Amino acid sequence: MAKSLYETLEITESASESEIKKAYRKLARQYHPDVNSEAGAEDKFKEINSAYEILSDKQKKAQYDQVGDNMFGGQNFHDFSRSHGSAGSADLDDILRSMFSGGGGGFGGFGGGGGGFSQQQQQPNLDIETGVTIPFSVSILGGSHSVAVSGDRFDIKIPAGVKSGEKMRVKGKGHAQGGVAGDLFLKITVAPNPEYVREGDDLVKIFDVPLYAALFGEKIAIQTLEKEIKLKVPQNTKNGQRFRVKEMGAMNRKTKVRGNLYLEANIILPKVDDIDEELVEMMKEKLPHE
Repeated sequence: MAKSLYETLEITESASESEIKKAYRKLARQYHPDVNSEAGAEDKFKEINSAYEILSDKQKKAQYDQVGDNMFGGQNFHDFSRSHGSAGSADLDDILRSMFSGGGGGFGGFGGGGGGFSQQQQQPNLDIETGVTIPFSVSILGGSHSVAVSGDRFDIKIPAGVKSGEKMRVKGKGHAQGGVAGDLFLKITVAPNPEYVREGDDLVKIFDVPLYAALFGEKIAIQTLEKEIKLKVPQNTKNGQRFRVKEMGAMNRKTKVRGNLYLEANIILPKVDDIDEELVEMMKEKLPHE
């Protein structure tokens, strides 16, 4: 049974959750539109995000593993995304959500996209239940997000700290009948961000550290979700070492206390060919071997 979602992330079907996440982050960095201007990079980035949204969700992944690419009409995911992603204003994420909520492929059990229409003849249900994907930064900082439902587009207010799986109620935005309007129930999905990992209410961001700064210490400018900060990297910084920035994580919606931002050092080693020959010889002679 063909399962091209795994090919999209360049992993095997036996990949663990951490391997799936690692593969996604690597590819998302490679094809992010901000760093890759090649033709087709943006489409590739969208494919990677959509594949990760399915394979990182246990319920969606289990459904996909049962039927594989049969849910795409037998096409591999690349061809499916090309044919649907260019169909007018159709959004690939919306199409996939519809398929997993039972709206397109009959895979019930996720989210809900119908809102009780099967009972309309007996008891009209004017509520609408559907899914919405919001940007990672909006989930952390809060803000407005545009939503289109039944041909009507409007902005909703997203509270800071919202997580995937949470539901929001928007009064009066359901179906209208006889002067009465139902409500809109939105199941939130937070789009992944290749630069950040959320750990509870904390955020983790990997940042590059030149070898000079790691050895001798230096201030490094780092762009966060909110602003640019200057981090003082001490001498003898180790690869993977974390630095805490207080209260720049996600808001806990119950306690109203923000988590922390942890900056994780990724030390960049220069190529030996780019180092002065005399220094290379000195390093060979002086650097400890153990």
